[in-house]
Amino acid sequence: MILASRENIEKWTEAGAWGNRTLIDCFMDHVKKDPDKVCLVDPLNKEALTGTKPERLTYRELSRAVDATAEGLLARGIGRDDIVMVQIPNCWELAMLYLAITRTGALISPMPMQWRASELDYIAGLTEAKAIITVEEFSNFKHRELAEKIRTGRSSIQEIILLPEINKMAKGPVTGRLDQIRIDPNDVFTLCWSSGTEAEPKGCPLSHNNWIYQATLCYETAPIKPGDNLITAGPLVNMASIGTVYVEWLLGGGKLVLHHPFDGPTFIMQLISEEIHYTLLVPAIVNALLKHPQVDKFDLSKMRAITIGAAPPSLWSVQELKRRWGIDFANIWGQNEGTANVAGGNDIPDLEMRLDHFPYYRKGSKWSKGCREVLQMKLLNPEMKEGPQDIGDVGELWYRGPNVIPSYFKRPDLTAKAFDAEGFFHTGDLFQLKDNDCIGFFERSKDIIIRGGFNVSAQEVENMLLGHPAVLDVAAVAMPDEMLGEKTCVYVVTKPDQKIDLQEIKSFMQERGVAVYKVPERLEIVDVIPRNPVGKILKKVLREDVKKKMLKA
Repeated sequence: MILASRENIEKWTEAGAWGNRTLIDCFMDHVKKDPDKVCLVDPLNKEALTGTKPERLTYRELSRAVDATAEGLLARGIGRDDIVMVQIPNCWELAMLYLAITRTGALISPMPMQWRASELDYIAGLTEAKAIITVEEFSNFKHRELAEKIRTGRSSIQEIILLPEINKMAKGPVTGRLDQIRIDPNDVFTLCWSSGTEAEPKGCPLSHNNWIYQATLCYETAPIKPGDNLITAGPLVNMASIGTVYVEWLLGGGKLVLHHPFDGPTFIMQLISEEIHYTLLVPAIVNALLKHPQVDKFDLSKMRAITIGAAPPSLWSVQELKRRWGIDFANIWGQNEGTANVAGGNDIPDLEMRLDHFPYYRKGSKWSKGCREVLQMKLLNPEMKEGPQDIGDVGELWYRGPNVIPSYFKRPDLTAKAFDAEGFFHTGDLFQLKDNDCIGFFERSKDIIIRGGFNVSAQEVENMLLGHPAVLDVAAVAMPDEMLGEKTCVYVVTKPDQKIDLQEIKSFMQERGVAVYKVPERLEIVDVIPRNPVGKILKKVLREDVKKKMLKA
């Protein structure tokens, strides 16, 4: 499935940003070069997650599993341009399925384990998915039953395939019939989903060329090297893990270690025993690692670098990483739409500056070198005729590059609002002009809450709760959380003579099949929701209010 326009294909190819190789080609290079090298490692707790023991696969073993599974999927009728929804926890089979589904000519649409009927049914309808790959049960939720329920209302779904069947397929025959299937570098490799301000998830299709460019950008800017041992601390379903670890592994070789769900002691054990060189973490996890009571006993001498994202890290934490183990850090910002910026030590050597400075890619920028020559950014502020010009000025970031989605999947209405006539993508994030030809993240202009790396649409929460018979008005805002970064707090105005509590709100949303991470974790009952003269909720006022109340508690 090629969604990029002919104009963009020619443009990025002529610029040298896109080529004629696929991620399958990259993977096969390592299979030929190091067939007996261990390349993929299961979570230590896999048996508790899926009922099967953890495994370690070599490149040769993984390659065979990819081809056998792809042939098994072909036998189930899955082929060119079909969409396969996949909802399984981090395990070698998930990492393998990205490649196996691609080998059939189809494309994978991965989803978080927390998503429920609301999200899955919408995606199944929009994509006309051919199959759902899932597990019988995970974390006391019956995923197979949900998949069966979705299938009853969506005639396109012909197959529901459980993880044990995938494992069996991986041991099946390899006949060579895959050799007849040609994969184009501009074919969509992944259809991931962004939960931004819209009530429904937005499909973000990225091709092999999109992802290869993204990984190349990471290798040029982040402290990652080909052949590194990598670990993903988050679910392998979106930009945070696919874009900073998984695709880099496919390009650079090395070993990919999986972890799920996050567990501090187990994660530390994996860092040490698997001799991890590089990973991506959120600031809260870095802080928890450094404040662990046994931190003095951790031998992280093999670890070279950590990229920190989702929020700016603290100066203390990055200094401690350097002091204790010589670990360098990079600051990263990105979105599922493919936009990304990395502040690494090569570009910004000063440790303190790197906390809140990112390269500002524009014409004449000193950062425009290597693969970054084609990246372009601009800051727009409707209150400034010429746009932000001076240090301290703030504007919304617009971004154009070979790593950005061509469109939202089957949503021309959202696409029209997201891109301007020059092809710049509206990120919705506010950045501030800094010294040294840099910009710094200032604030999100989009109304989202980022809980443990997952985006929660405040609008979706509000729209759902307005359906509760006791709710007259509601506002959802982010409240700070030491471990997850943010959680959701809802301010509710009840109808006269009506009452509601937090548990009732949770039950109401869960009964409607919403992802568990979207359920609010604090309730404030108020007489009125503050609004400006045109009726817009004053979210900043509410965010400050909940912060003050949390400090007093």
